[in-house]
Amino acid sequence: MAEFSELSIRGRVATSSDSDWDDARQAWNLAADQHPAAVAFVESADDVSKVIKFAAGNDLKVTGQGTGHGAAAMGSLEDVILIKTERMRGVDLEGEKARVEAGVLAEEIGGAAHAEGKSFLPGTSPNVGVTGYTLGGGLSWLGRKYGWACNNVAAIELVAADGEPRTVDAISDPDLFWALRGGGGGFAIVTALHVNLFPVAEVYAGALLFPPGVTEDGLRRYRDWTAEVPEEVGSMVRMLNLPPIPDIPEEIRGKKWLAITACCVGSKEEGEKLIAPLREIGEPAMDVFDQVPAPALSRIAMDPEPPVPGLGHHATVNELPDEALDAFVATAGPESDSPLLLAELRHMGGALSRTPENAGALDKLDAEYVMLGIGMLMDPAMREPIAGQLDKLHDALGPWAADGGYYNYAERPCDVEAILPETTCNRLSQVKRSWDPDNRIVANHSVAMATA
Repeated sequence: MAEFSELSIRGRVATSSDSDWDDARQAWNLAADQHPAAVAFVESADDVSKVIKFAAGNDLKVTGQGTGHGAAAMGSLEDVILIKTERMRGVDLEGEKARVEAGVLAEEIGGAAHAEGKSFLPGTSPNVGVTGYTLGGGLSWLGRKYGWACNNVAAIELVAADGEPRTVDAISDPDLFWALRGGGGGFAIVTALHVNLFPVAEVYAGALLFPPGVTEDGLRRYRDWTAEVPEEVGSMVRMLNLPPIPDIPEEIRGKKWLAITACCVGSKEEGEKLIAPLREIGEPAMDVFDQVPAPALSRIAMDPEPPVPGLGHHATVNELPDEALDAFVATAGPESDSPLLLAELRHMGGALSRTPENAGALDKLDAEYVMLGIGMLMDPAMREPIAGQLDKLHDALGPWAADGGYYNYAERPCDVEAILPETTCNRLSQVKRSWDPDNRIVANHSVAMATA
């Protein structure tokens, strides 16, 4: 039994004997019931180093966590020290780049960059951690134009499995630098990222909310529209089944909707022209498109911000013929009895499907769309019905599925072999063996150790 009183860090070490243990071990996704050996709230790379060395001396493992949005995919944390980086919130702008510590949230880097007329690559949540988002790929509204967030990283500060702090880049440690960019966090504990910023201060963005009667026609029109839009446009369509809870605006809660959300890099006039075909789908109950500051992008999908219990499943999709859309609607549409909160199709392509120079483990995604289903586990008795419906949704699009998946949408426990190509996984295994031969560092999607 480890004596955690002997682990002295500038931050705090919480154990099951503490009165606030349940709060300490909680992830943002409340469906993840985490039971680690201890939780270390670190404040520096030196703290991380001490935790890893303590773990090594007590036959324990470690894992890093910024917010816990992806915690549902994590396996057992027995004999694992959970390193929470939420206290590491420094942001420093460095010209066309920014140094962000491991606990920084998307809205924090977004605000800092915007003050200089620039933007990070924001996703759909303002309070997701930049580090976890980036290590898992980082799918942004701006991604079709600028690519994956993981391929817009210049350097990574980390503490390796030997407990030594390092800064790695494409020159100093190319294999480890490659693995962390899209291969997840199972190779080191990241303490800071040096990320690229982009000259985007404003965008034309927002959402259209249509009544459920236009769902089938709206999905077809959306699909046809995505085939024509330039790379400056990122978008998604969702079939929503909103619960009757106070967190949702009264006029839309407790109802079903078809929501189309999009971002257009350019002027308001350019955006209006690009979005016009979507407005022809029907009379929207809500139209909130406008020219907005870039940081607002993380809120246009209206994803929940307080911690919630969610179950998810996803699939990458090659094409969406009418038959695929019919299957999608039949499984999770307004006439189904689906208990899911949402069923989403996210448009890919553009720079997301091209391999850039010096790409990371996620170099591109060969899929036209990514499907994501989410159910809110407000009642534990709904776990099996929600999981079963997610399986049905995944299988419904099976005939049109692409190989592999997307790390950050893989909401269920699985190895990276289920997500990334075989050649990529083989190289990741070699990196794991080189940098963490004792498998000291674990992540939500494990990497098999290469044999000698």
